Amino acid sequence: MKYRGYDLSDIVEHCEKEGRFGFEEVAFLLLFGHLPTRDGLDSFTKLIGNMRKLPEGFAEDMILKAPSKNIMNKMARSVLASYSYDTNPDDTSLGNVLRQSIELVARMPIMAAYGYQAKSHYHDGNSLYLHSPQSELSTAENLLYMLRPDNKYTREEAEMLDIMLMVHAEHGGGNNSAFTTRVVSSSGTDTYSAIAAAIGSLKGPKHGGANERVMAMMADIEASVKDWEDDDEVSAYLEKILRKETFDGSGLVYGMGHAIYTYSDPRCILLKKKAAALASENKEFEEEFELYNRIERLTPEVFKKVRNNDKVICANVDMYSGFVYKMLGIPSEMYTPLFAVARIVGWCAHRL
Repeated sequence: MKYRGYDLSDIVEHCEKEGRFGFEEVAFLLLFGHLPTRDGLDSFTKLIGNMRKLPEGFAEDMILKAPSKNIMNKMARSVLASYSYDTNPDDTSLGNVLRQSIELVARMPIMAAYGYQAKSHYHDGNSLYLHSPQSELSTAENLLYMLRPDNKYTREEAEMLDIMLMVHAEHGGGNNSAFTTRVVSSSGTDTYSAIAAAIGSLKGPKHGGANERVMAMMADIEASVKDWEDDDEVSAYLEKILRKETFDGSGLVYGMGHAIYTYSDPRCILLKKKAAALASENKEFEEEFELYNRIERLTPEVFKKVRNNDKVICANVDMYSGFVYKMLGIPSEMYTPLFAVARIVGWCAHRL
């Protein structure tokens, strides 16, 4: 998969070799159309860090006073509310839209983390933790810092989340939320209206919400299939799912199939490799990873049998993204919001 002509796998590989985080570099590339110089990246990263803090009173008035059970709705409301804190919200000149875009890229992680903490406290009865973002930390580090009560995380965990953000940052103009951004922007409306609409699109279970559906489906399979290593038993249950006889009755094996990719989804290949490495460190996760792998392998032939269709299908990025989040200890309510935290970059690039 390529961003502005650069292979994402190459970007990830270079970041790993140099021991640095890459989401901010990807954000620069997508917004400006070219890779930054080292000094340019340092300046951009510092700019993002300095813009992270929400406006005075925003968290209390716009997030805590109306906590939502669904964090995506809270994020959409937070983005729309940002209009009221902008001294020049309706100017659609290139410079102003770029300024708004960078601010949103910086603040979306905080909106998501605070939205989760409000939901966890007011709807689930847990203690309320509102950790201030740290300007010197990367986006991935800040997310883990703000989500965890003790602020603690490992370098390996932050690097894994950083890769997730890079993978989800963009996927062309034809996907539902990017197309939504373009359609709404074409009316000449403000940035906040366009991005809030994109968040609403991404929330859907047939788009960004699919990773949560994968995890729900996998929980159902894990509870229903006694022997995870038995191809026949796993295939029989997949057949029931496709025949709408079990799980949610949709007849969909979530995480399998894509409107663009047939033989392979490059994003999935990259994530699967990272998921395998992370799972190998824990036997429980390693066994679960093998079940994911088995489902990916068996679904095409079961699909052909049930639907009498020779269509070639492959695993998509949602197949393993939720599993990676699970291994990182991130709550399921945050899976799609984290997708939005990354994809805000792509949406803003399309708007620009």
